[in-house]
Amino acid sequence: MTIQERIAHAEAGLQEQFARIDAIEENGTRRILKAFQEHMVAYRHFAPTTGYGYDDVGRDTLERIYADLFGTEAAIVRPQIVSGTHAISLCLFGLTLPGDEILSATGMPYDTLENIIGWGDGPAPVGSLKEMGVSYNQVELTEDGRIDVDAVDAAIKPNTKLVIAQRSRGYAWRPSLMPEEFADLADMLHRKHPGVRLMVDNCYGEFVCEKEPSHYGADVCVGSLIKNPGGGIAPTGGYVVGTEEAITRISYRLTAPGIGLEVGSYAASYQPFYQGLFMAPHTVAQAIKTACLAARIFEELGMTTTPAAAAPRADIIQAIQMRTPERLVAFCQGIQMASPIDSMALPEPWDMPGYNDQVVMAAGTFVAGASVELSADAPMREPFTAYLQGGLTYAHGRIAMAQALQRMVDQGALTL
Repeated sequence: MTIQERIAHAEAGLQEQFARIDAIEENGTRRILKAFQEHMVAYRHFAPTTGYGYDDVGRDTLERIYADLFGTEAAIVRPQIVSGTHAISLCLFGLTLPGDEILSATGMPYDTLENIIGWGDGPAPVGSLKEMGVSYNQVELTEDGRIDVDAVDAAIKPNTKLVIAQRSRGYAWRPSLMPEEFADLADMLHRKHPGVRLMVDNCYGEFVCEKEPSHYGADVCVGSLIKNPGGGIAPTGGYVVGTEEAITRISYRLTAPGIGLEVGSYAASYQPFYQGLFMAPHTVAQAIKTACLAARIFEELGMTTTPAAAAPRADIIQAIQMRTPERLVAFCQGIQMASPIDSMALPEPWDMPGYNDQVVMAAGTFVAGASVELSADAPMREPFTAYLQGGLTYAHGRIAMAQALQRMVDQGALTL
């Protein structure tokens, strides 16, 4: 079977999944269109501002739209938030005080939070929460990768003030979490521990489902604008949505106490943030279709994937166990070779800041580091799992799968 025949064969069995994805896309687009119309978005909302940015109508309206879409009281949506990690850091510092404890309900968080939280027995990293007297504890997921609500309940101490949860799998071999899976956790906290907030790292999950964790009781949700909600158009930024009280505290970390959301100018146009949000359901749908295709192709080649091609999706990430370092590197190189930007560069494993293992990363994107554009990355550790995400168009995803397979064959890492 040729590469194109294998792709066509895999694609033929995905019509039911694609129909489900299309329905979610239409629902998301309808919701966003309604929010734009209710807030009477006009060209004046795209205008840049300078200086302090008092009464910035584009910024303030965008934040109200995000709050509406996520079902929350307030929102922070700013280009000054440089990444999803930065947005999470603002929340962690804004919602805890010295002597408080943070409890993770989903086990070990993503690698880049290590220096922010400062877990472990070693010296506190400079500037970390640990250095400021904030402690950390965690509860592991159940064997089937679900939140253990009873274990979280039992682990809460008098000084526990923030429970955090990571929706996406990150670099862990576990299922990503559906928005509704946070409902029982949120309900337990609100009933039994009313002083404890629930913050969900929502990165990679926005608009994959019809609702978000904040619709099921999460006090705060956080993410990056160069992932799903930016639609592949937003050039930078991050968002935080949540209760009025929580957003106020977090905004004081973004700017300064007593100032909060009142300031923050942007000398470029806000159009990419509005347009990116409008495009987000469609872009996310293209990324999920690409992920489904990749899952089906490699399942038919005998490899293990999560989620499976036919499974419902909670985020845009597709994990594929390549099983050998050669196969993993060849796959990432093939994705890079099919990229519109820097296609001539061949990624190799390297010591990437913030990660515990060497990482190989393919990311030929228009916006640097934009995970909603087609990219693939992986830590160089067994079972050598590739994490594929993004795809501005399904057509590009399909072409990239062919290129990745060809590279793996050419490097002797795969036999079709």
